[in-house]
Amino acid sequence: MARTPTGESVLARAVRVLDAFTADEPVLTVGEVARRSGLHVATASRLVIELAAHGLLERTADRRVRVGVRLWELGARASHSVSLRDAAMPFLEDVHAVVGHHVQLGVRDGEDVLFLERLSARDAVINFSRTAGRLALPTSSSGLVLLAHAPPELQERVLAAPLRPVTPAGFRTAAQLRTALAEVRRSHAAVLDGHQHPHATGVAVPVRDGAGAVVASLSVIVPNDGRGAGLVPLLLATALGISRTLGRPAGTVVGAPPRR
Repeated sequence: MARTPTGESVLARAVRVLDAFTADEPVLTVGEVARRSGLHVATASRLVIELAAHGLLERTADRRVRVGVRLWELGARASHSVSLRDAAMPFLEDVHAVVGHHVQLGVRDGEDVLFLERLSARDAVINFSRTAGRLALPTSSSGLVLLAHAPPELQERVLAAPLRPVTPAGFRTAAQLRTALAEVRRSHAAVLDGHQHPHATGVAVPVRDGAGAVVASLSVIVPNDGRGAGLVPLLLATALGISRTLGRPAGTVVGAPPRR
């Protein structure tokens, strides 16, 4: 891999360019790409040209830059995420038909929850998550479930770091968060009223693979009117259905009778 005079590989710099784009700001000028990536404008411009030549970035009509379709195509081949989302989608649609608000599937990526899918409705309660969006683990029901089943060293790292609650209802001390994590492991669910928005409640449960490991969180976002805890049995049953689908041998048709 070719390296720059600073010792950083060209690939590493290209990744810095791609990381400059966010869900909130998916279109940037080259100057903004340079500033966010920490690269000289000339270097950022050269990398943008090369990435655009391969379809990983593309220019807009006003000469700004956005992520290209080719990058989406490559990302869609992420086998684990795709198979997990595909297995979960029929179940998410069923829950959405019952709840009528937001239904989400998230996975842990570092110290964030990354949402693979979100189903919503026109008049649904406010929700700050989105497909391919991230939230810090301690700030949402999805993240809390995933953190509760994360490796102990990651849990301790999050507990030792400063907590940054989004609303006054959020966790402000390590003791509060540690108690909440223990309750998630005991009850197999997280119900957080007003942690992302005062008017919204997040309810999440773990999704396990065929070996029993927690690989995702299934969650709903509903109005903060006391109904959240009542949805836990529905989500637990749904998560079990997803887990059974994930545990089936490749090529098994969902709903097909077992082989004898």
